[in-house]
Amino acid sequence: MTVSLGRRRTATFALFFLPGLAMASWVTRTPDVRDLLGASTGRMGLVLFGLSVGSMVGILCSGPLVARWGARPVIAAGTLATAAGSAVIGLGAAAGADAVAALGLGLIGLGMGGGEVALNIEGAEVERLLGRSTLPAMHGFYSLGTVVGAVGGMTLTALSFPVLWHLAIVTAVVAAVLMPMIRYVPAGVGRRTGNGRNGSGSATHAQTSAGPAVWREPRLLLIGGIILALAMAEGTANDWLPLVMVDGHGFDPALGSAVYAVFAASMTVGRFAGGRFVDAYGRAAALCASAVIGAAGIALVILVDNQAVAAAAAVLWGVGASLGFPVALSAAGDSGDNSAARVSLAATLGYVAFLVGPPSLGHLGEQFGLRNALFLVLILVVAASFATPAARTAHPARTP
Repeated sequence: MTVSLGRRRTATFALFFLPGLAMASWVTRTPDVRDLLGASTGRMGLVLFGLSVGSMVGILCSGPLVARWGARPVIAAGTLATAAGSAVIGLGAAAGADAVAALGLGLIGLGMGGGEVALNIEGAEVERLLGRSTLPAMHGFYSLGTVVGAVGGMTLTALSFPVLWHLAIVTAVVAAVLMPMIRYVPAGVGRRTGNGRNGSGSATHAQTSAGPAVWREPRLLLIGGIILALAMAEGTANDWLPLVMVDGHGFDPALGSAVYAVFAASMTVGRFAGGRFVDAYGRAAALCASAVIGAAGIALVILVDNQAVAAAAAVLWGVGASLGFPVALSAAGDSGDNSAARVSLAATLGYVAFLVGPPSLGHLGEQFGLRNALFLVLILVVAASFATPAARTAHPARTP
């Protein structure tokens, strides 16, 4: 069927919202899941490794799958895997089974790693058709999903609502919203066809010849490095912020979840407001500001032993991490021909953060404490601030 651009944009907003809802719903119950499993910080790092493995499998498969089938089926399959993963985490927690909880996290990682690469390819195409910065708002809906999920999780944590039933409800909601929305994503976006054009009609080189050339471009790899660092900052908060607040700053579990909700709200505001900043000052300035603000927030969480300062620092951390992924993806897609391959590569480099982040921080946290483990993230974000000039537009706009 023919889909209007307005409905297509609305569907993309909704599809970004769903993984944010699922992710935050599980994250806010992290302390409860940890207690139900009876896991130490090191064991939780191993459980979270399921998320890392699933993410890596998803991101490695997503590009070839989109090139073969288009973005729509990959988005659908990824969102369904994310929904199923939420329910499996609940089952694992209820049974006190580390392996089952890790499997659930693996499904979430598989769904988000694969589905979101495809979703970003669709989002970049919608942004191109609209002719203005739109990816930040799309990722804003992801963050809005995290806010809704975090507020719900915080409330249900305070009420001691069972983790299993909470995550089962989330599974049902995600599946119910996906079904009507996915039909507004046109078939064939990002798909490589024999005539050298992708499914959206934009000119592209064959995947086999374009891929190696993309991998060899230093500028694109720098943009990917920015995405990796700021995705690491975002992903670290998603995985560990409630526990950092509980174990590192003495918050009770409900308040630890509340600080994560503050972080998610700050991400949301930054992404919805960020499009105008990008249009006014450019991508490089937006990314540099994001890195500096995010680094300040992370440093305060590490260095200042005060609960009020830690909660306020979560605002800086959220605002700083908000624009990194979407703005750098836009820069990657605009860095040359074959936008789908460039977005796929940059998103893949960013999602590597989900592979190295949870187990690395879990191991470091076991040895040095979670707050000190955040120094790794801080160093990456500071380094990213020096790479942001790579995001400047340095070529004429591509033509369809």
